[in-house]
Amino acid sequence: MPSPSQDPVPPVLPGSSVTVHDPCSIYYGYTGIVQRISDQRAAVLFEGGNWDKLVTLQLGQLQGIH
Repeated sequence: MPSPSQDPVPPVLPGSSVTVHDPCSIYYGYTGIVQRISDQRAAVLFEGGNWDKLVTLQLGQLQGIH
């Protein structure tokens, strides 16, 4: 059970917003929306002005936003 002072990490579910927190990824720091999850990987949609990109990333590379 987490202590009251720590914010629990939100789960990564389809429809949730996530940030890539793997410094080795070219998408490091980007925020996107999870479209689907399969086999410990998530398809994340990144939108930026006049472009959209759907990228598959390992769940360990992602951090949920609350």
